[in-house]
Parts: sequence; structure tokens; C-alpha cells
Amino acid sequence: MYTNLYERIVNGQEKISLVGLGYVGMPIAVAFAKKVKVVGYDLNEKKIELYKSGIDPTNEVGDEAIKNTTVEFTADETKLREAKFHIVAVPTPVYDDHTPDLSPVEGASRILGRNLTKGSVVVYESTVYPGVTEDVCVPILEKESGLKCGVDFKIGYSPERINPGDKVHRLETIIKIVSGMDDETLDIVAKVYELVVEAGVHRANAIKVAEAAKVIENSQRDINIAFMNELSIIFNKMGIDTKSVLEAAGTKWNFLKFYPGLVGGHCIGVDPYYLTYKAEMMGYHSQVILAGRRINDDMGKYVAENVVKSLIKAEKAVKNAKVAILGFTFKENCPDTRNSKIFDIVKELREYGIEPTIADPQADAAEAKHLYGVDFVDIDTVKDMDAVVLAVAHENFSHFTMSDMDKFFGEGRKVLLDIKGLLDRKAYENAGYLYWRL
Repeated sequence: MYTNLYERIVNGQEKISLVGLGYVGMPIAVAFAKKVKVVGYDLNEKKIELYKSGIDPTNEVGDEAIKNTTVEFTADETKLREAKFHIVAVPTPVYDDHTPDLSPVEGASRILGRNLTKGSVVVYESTVYPGVTEDVCVPILEKESGLKCGVDFKIGYSPERINPGDKVHRLETIIKIVSGMDDETLDIVAKVYELVVEAGVHRANAIKVAEAAKVIENSQRDINIAFMNELSIIFNKMGIDTKSVLEAAGTKWNFLKFYPGLVGGHCIGVDPYYLTYKAEMMGYHSQVILAGRRINDDMGKYVAENVVKSLIKAEKAVKNAKVAILGFTFKENCPDTRNSKIFDIVKELREYGIEPTIADPQADAAEAKHLYGVDFVDIDTVKDMDAVVLAVAHENFSHFTMSDMDKFFGEGRKVLLDIKGLLDRKAYENAGYLYWRL
């Protein structure tokens, strides 16, 4: 039943399906479609219509690639019956209490289960804690399909490593971890991914190993950034410039080059909670990982407090101060605003009686309005400000000259909070700016 499945996919007798066409699933679908037949399914009909009309709302592959791809975009779940190799790439967020929200992956499993045919291989890409694929997803697939895992269908896990907004580290150029429930499945999964991943694959010896590898990759980044954020808080108290300290320390060959910042998005700010949740279930209370999360979760509030302190230093009234926030996405050069920590700055400023003006030419304005109830203004209309928070390191922001920055401000001393250190601190301080950065 599974013999020659890879060959049948390659010669066009069988199709691959992608369940979930967001920042992760859509680039995978487009990459595979260059080699094999692909059904791209998403239950969001609006998104499917955009793809069908040649528009890439994620900016991950661009409109041109969407126009020319052979992916069969559909919101009709029965189309999944035409495929024998299924890749599930749906988000795995957390609830407000930081416990895992598995509803997207459970919902996708139900949809796929209803349309699963004998002899299929199902591969999950969603970031989860070890055990979710086998203990949560498989029972749903079996119940909905009436099929038996290991007999009628096989499962694997291959965590996504796509870096949204990054044009260098892409699906094709990042080594892909693959795993399967048995050797036969592992072999099929590895060969299928090798079709598109030029960097090659790493065969993990168990599904749980692959799940764990993914969740610790982001936890490691999170902890390292938390350390930098803590240093930033300490050095600010000492009146030392953190960026200068890191540049100096970074000259040592084995110093890890991380920088302070707001940790948002649906990976680094979320994945560690999946690991600590599972650890808690096993009777272990995480110490290092949760300490890092606490620091990172508080950084938006910390930035807002420094906006207020800087306004006071510049002898400006805090209540109703005119503050502009430039950038709202969770990371640079990417339209995604989900789990953006910039909103934490907005919320905290409101506590001080400040309603900030927000501009982000890169962001998905409709998504920001829906998720946070905020409205963006055109960046060219930002002027007469008391303070400006340069919050995201978008490429087009890094080209700002001092005269560009001057235009944003009104009377009195110019207060500039350059969160990511995009600008030349010395030059701005020499020009009379009150300059602050993490």
C-alpha cells in the first residue's frame, strides 16, 4: 500500500495536500507545486480567493509566484480525498493563561480525518509539545476516518523552520527535521521533503524527538533574548549603552550574538509555554524557561515606562502627550501582527493617559484592526509629536535620515526611543535629541 508512494507522487499519479495556507503552509505548497501535484486547502475562503486571484497577503513568496503556481487552492475539504500525502501546517497558539490552545490542530485533524483515504501518510508541521501528534492527533484521525493508524494510514512529524520575512533562510535552504512512526514512513517523509529542501533532511529517530527539537529551538532563542533584555534593564540603570557593550563582547569568538527586543509572534513567544506545560504535567516546574518568559512578556510595559520617564526628562506633560509608534508587526519586514508585543506598549501608554498614533506601512492593517481594535495612520501624516517610538526594524525605517526624523516632531526637545538601535545614537544626542534604546 505504501510501497512506491514516493514514486507515485513524483510521477503525478498521487497528490500532496497542504492543510493550512498561512505564512508556513503556503510557501510549502508553492515549493512542492514546482515538482509535484498539490492541493492547497484552507477553511478561510477569503484567503483562498486572494490566492486564486494571484495575491500573496503574507508577502512570503510574492504575488508573481502565486499567479504562476500550479497549486490547486481550495476551501472545499473534500478535495483532500484526492491526495495521499498530507501536510498539516496550522498555528498552535496559547490561551491568555499561557496554556496550549490545540484547537487549530485538532480542528485540522477532524477535517483531514473526515477526508482521509486508505494508504495515506499524514505529516504534522505545527509546533507542539512532545506527544501531541501521537496522543492527540492520531485518535482524532482514527475516529473521524474509521481507519486504523499504522495499518490504513501512517503518520510523521516534520517541524517547520520557516522564518517569516526572511528571504535568506527559506524552506529550501534550512535543513528539515523529519520523523515517522516507523522506518517505512520515515523513508517516504524524508524522500518527499528532499524534493524541495535543497539543504537536505535530518532523520530524527522518533516523532517525539522531532517535536522536542522544534520546541527547544525557540525556547533557546527566547532564553537568550531574555538574558539580553535583563542586561538592558541593568545597563540602563547604570547609564551604559547596551548595544555598545554587546558590540564589544561580540568580538570574542564564542560570544552568542543576541540582542534585546520585544519577543512576539507565534513561535518564540509561544513555544516555550508548550514545553513548560508538558513539564508541569510530568510534575516538573520549569525555572529557567519561565523566568525568561516573564522577562520577555514584561518588555512592552518597560518600554512604555521609559517613554513616560523620557517625556518627564524633556519637561513635557505626560497626560495627552503626542506619541507616535512606528512599526506594529511582531518582527521586521513582515506584515504579521499576531501576538505583537507592540500592543503592550500601546496598552501601557493608555494607562498614563496617552493615546499613541500608530503607523506601519508594512503591517496588515485589517488584521491589526480585527485583533487589537487599532487604526493606523499614514506615516507621512505623523507630525508635531512629543515623542517617537521606532519600534520595529523594518528595512524602510533603517533608511530614515535625521531630517526624516525631524519632520515627526513638534515644539520642545525631541524624545526618540529607538527600540532596536537602528539609528546612530551619538549623532542624535549631539543634535539635541533625548535618545533612548534597549
